[in-house]
Amino acid sequence: MNKYEAVIILNPNLSNKMESFMKDFDSLLSDNSFNILKKEDVGRRQLAYSINNHNKGHYLLFNLEGDPSKLIDIENKIKYNESIIRHLFIVVKEHNGEDSHLLVESKTKKKEADSDDNPVEDIQVKKDDEVKNIKEVDDTESDKASENAEDAPVSDEEVKDE
Repeated sequence: MNKYEAVIILNPNLSNKMESFMKDFDSLLSDNSFNILKKEDVGRRQLAYSINNHNKGHYLLFNLEGDPSKLIDIENKIKYNESIIRHLFIVVKEHNGEDSHLLVESKTKKKEADSDDNPVEDIQVKKDDEVKNIKEVDDTESDKASENAEDAPVSDEEVKDE
């Protein structure tokens, strides 16, 4: 039995029918004696180029084990499924147990988006920091100016005025 990684990009308009697709795909794999070791639902992502007039796609990643002769049957059934806009099966030597880079990246982007929920507060914090920085610069410039004034040589006219 060979080990495979599969990437399937679904039509983004059918993201709400994801569960029914997953059940159908699971049954297709099990009918062809493939074992699913891991599933990752990455979600909707921007495509590098448009595919069938779609700029986004819903990504699914699978770690599989199965018979190579059955893979051709699976691919023949997948290519006529209209909800799939792209698919790729890759033979791998070993599956690592880690999450894919796509999933990790989408999680971090989601966390960043969640932290950006209150942009007014972020702007106020940045504004306060800028005001502090300006005051610090003004203070250091006035300190330098007073130091330079004290260190400057006194002219004869200034002495006569005093």
